[in-house]
Amino acid sequence: MRLALYTGIILAGSYAGLTPALAADPTGDWRVADGVANIRVAQCNGSMWGAVSWEKQPGGRDENNPDVSKKNRPTLGMATLINMKKTAGAEQWEGQVYNAKDGQMYSATITPVGTDQLEIKGCVLGFLCGGETWTRVGPPIPPSTANAMAKSAPKTTGAAPKTAPAHGVAAPAPTTAASKGAAAAKPGQKGAADPVGDICLLPEIAGFAH
Repeated sequence: MRLALYTGIILAGSYAGLTPALAADPTGDWRVADGVANIRVAQCNGSMWGAVSWEKQPGGRDENNPDVSKKNRPTLGMATLINMKKTAGAEQWEGQVYNAKDGQMYSATITPVGTDQLEIKGCVLGFLCGGETWTRVGPPIPPSTANAMAKSAPKTTGAAPKTAPAHGVAAPAPTTAASKGAAAAKPGQKGAADPVGDICLLPEIAGFAH
């Protein structure tokens, strides 16, 4: 399967429990435009990162990566939004996006639109720009042990990584062994295990930050 940052536009639905105060928060789980994957966005060490948290067709591989050593890596848990920094004076983050369709990095921005849409735009060498709109399927992600310092929040010793709950839940509940991130593995199916968890702990993201 060729998992990618996908083309097309999906009409956004409402997400229960979100308020206008959260409109500028890009964190959470987002359904990509063609519906084949969710991207989990979180703040890690002062930057926004996104990683594949669910696949409609499990078992995808990064087969178009020009780095031969990465061609067989799973697309689940793979970073797609790379080290995105807040734009001064705007509710927008700038960085890079990895497109698994061609194995290339592009300059990109993400911009929250209301509470339940995220616009992503990418350009090649400053031109040939295009974009799409993602739809929220999980609420904003609170600080975790891995990214608390980046959000100026106190660290909690022994705290479990925070993950997004199932679609339609108004707010994240404390993480427990029984309830850990049910939505990311298969949205809408209660009790499904979350194979990704806190993306700030993924080796690709944690290694970049350090």
